[in-house]
Amino acid sequence: MNAERTSTRTLLARISGPEARTLAQVLRTETVGGSLLLLAAGIALIWANTPWHDTYEAARSFVPWPGGAALGLDLDIAHWASDGLLAIFFFVIGLELKREFVSGELRNPRTAAVPIVAAVCGMIAPALVFLALTIGTDGAALRGWAIPTATDIAFALAVLAVLSSHLPTSLRAFLLTLAVVDDLLAITVIALFYTDSFHPGMLAAALVPLALFGLLVQLRKTWWWALVPLGLLAWFFVHASGVHATIAGVLLGFTVPVLARGNEPTGIAERLEHKWRPVSAGIAVPLFALFAAGVSLSGDRLASAVTDPVALGVVAGLVLGKLIGIFGSTFLLAKFTRASLDPGMSWWDLAGVALLAGIGFTVSLLIGELAFDTGDPRTDHVKTAVLAGSLLAALLASIILGARNKVYQRLEKINSD
Repeated sequence: MNAERTSTRTLLARISGPEARTLAQVLRTETVGGSLLLLAAGIALIWANTPWHDTYEAARSFVPWPGGAALGLDLDIAHWASDGLLAIFFFVIGLELKREFVSGELRNPRTAAVPIVAAVCGMIAPALVFLALTIGTDGAALRGWAIPTATDIAFALAVLAVLSSHLPTSLRAFLLTLAVVDDLLAITVIALFYTDSFHPGMLAAALVPLALFGLLVQLRKTWWWALVPLGLLAWFFVHASGVHATIAGVLLGFTVPVLARGNEPTGIAERLEHKWRPVSAGIAVPLFALFAAGVSLSGDRLASAVTDPVALGVVAGLVLGKLIGIFGSTFLLAKFTRASLDPGMSWWDLAGVALLAGIGFTVSLLIGELAFDTGDPRTDHVKTAVLAGSLLAALLASIILGARNKVYQRLEKINSD
């Protein structure tokens, strides 16, 4: 009897109507955001490889507030984009994570098990691939182990949305949930492994505005003139503590209640996510890409990147590591639990999504900046590798998922006739 129940378990089962509508809304936003992200990255690459490349570097290194040195805020534009604007991106991630754990796919342990296992293995395998290719180099190179572990949710969902006119909805839900867990793990990695100097007093001070922010939202007081200054104050103290300032965005997101009360049509988390996601996807992330993705592709620099084990480790980690980790763990989970895929899906579908998760971009570029100093040649090599690995992963995924989409399209036509 138990064996029969176990054998009928379904991996990546079809999702319900309300969840499908929520997913569709997220996909529409991320598709636009992914397109803007791609446009910004393209502008950065073109700008950095024209005769006016000096103006690109001048723009990145411009310090808009030199008088902020006393507060540690004499940051150039590139750092304001990565430390400041990306905090908005991580705030939205924090809201999304909490909503998933409270009322989404991750609230059910059985449903959440597959994407969580896939996300964890999808980070371990790329790190191991990177270490295998860089183990013989100097110790400093090993600091980049986390670069190929991240998935760029905006890019990945944008590519999937273009290809998936007939792909199963559950496949898109799996990628979204996988990317959410991946983001949580990436946040943890940044906080634990890429904090050079830590000042616990400043981090303790950040708890005060965080607590006040949380108190206001719990009381349903969403006054922007109170919440925004408290958020900025929390960001300042986290930045001063030595922990990467984007973590403040996640912590603020975690304080927001998810479930609606009384006559509220939706919870505060959903309302804030609805307001701030366009700012994140349409402004914060594209501007970060504009000032982070510009790398020279001249012959000499490209040749040095190709021979750098760090760059090779990043590309291999994003493409092979993600495929091995996500596809392999899901396949083994199915074998050991005697589960099966949803009848309307194929293992080729999952392979395509696993490759799609190899689009690292935003968080991979951020970790690359944290892993290596600005003057280190590996910084440019990492940027080149992240772009190349993400592009290759997207191309291979497009080939597989494009072919699978045609199969589902033909099946739909046959069933309708």
